[in-house]
Amino acid sequence: MSGNRQERRIYLLRHGKIVMEKQERCYIGHIDIPLAAEGVRQAQLLQAEFARQELTAVFCSDLIRSVDTARIITEQLNIKLTSKRELREISMGDWEGKTFREIAAAYPAEYAKRGNNIASYRIPGAESFAECQSRILAAFTEIVNATQGNILIVGHAGINRLLLCYVLGMPMENLFRITQDYGCTNILVGDSGKYRVKLLNGLPGTRMYSAN
Repeated sequence: MSGNRQERRIYLLRHGKIVMEKQERCYIGHIDIPLAAEGVRQAQLLQAEFARQELTAVFCSDLIRSVDTARIITEQLNIKLTSKRELREISMGDWEGKTFREIAAAYPAEYAKRGNNIASYRIPGAESFAECQSRILAAFTEIVNATQGNILIVGHAGINRLLLCYVLGMPMENLFRITQDYGCTNILVGDSGKYRVKLLNGLPGTRMYSAN
């Protein structure tokens, strides 16, 4: 980076908490689930935080949980919100909406194979994490090349983890070592395609988004 050139910031968010009919952990990829009341509150806290930041563009997944999170954040900003299908969560195919327990009981061999090959195993009708990472990296590259300054991207836990793995140089096999709570913020800082992680899983209301 040249001496006086200011680095950009990419704010990578996870959407707010969603409405869950089942109390157990489920496979939720492309199912279009709305924000819960707590998710709306988290987005409102993010709105107050990002009102103090200098942003040039805001992008989000086209799934309603990300769209509504981004919409609430940008309500007070004079910035166009752009939704992109390419920013969707990983597709879970035939396992969509099923609980982990249900899949482990109904498809024990497939469940074990995926656990042993988390990067490349593809659920029927779905995409592998490796395929999803290729998709999200292409979308991310397109976004940063088409914009300048600081931007905000409202995504999902899975795609955020895959992007962070890439930036951190971590193998995809370790993606679940990266925590992505509902409404969290990650900050990537850098320029010319070279980024470092300045903040990981910062939670709304904790005032961890300082520009300093």
